[in-house]
Amino acid sequence: MKIRLELEDTVITATLIDSKTTRDFISLLPLTLTLEDYAGTEKISDLPKRLSTEGAPSGSDPSVGDIAYYAPWGNLAIFYRDSGYASGLVILGTIDSGIEALNVPGSVRVTIELVSEP
Repeated sequence: MKIRLELEDTVITATLIDSKTTRDFISLLPLTLTLEDYAGTEKISDLPKRLSTEGAPSGSDPSVGDIAYYAPWGNLAIFYRDSGYASGLVILGTIDSGIEALNVPGSVRVTIELVSEP
């Protein structure tokens, strides 16, 4: 499954894994969020509702470009720098290219949409 993230003048695509949490996230799309910087490592935003974590691992060690759901806070996280293992972090997918567009100070407004595949 592919999604597109549209920032001011940049479009980034990402590939999502197939999981219950990911399908729950896709049900919210299209979605416009303000991603706030967190710890100089990731951009985060609250989601309109909590996602299912049924069948998800108890935590993950995200890599640069990973899109994840942080269950304890109920927020979306997109990692633009490497981070360590976090309990409650569920990986949803990975940015295909262009992650550097999120490595900017402050907040970023983004619209996330599902890309229909042929």
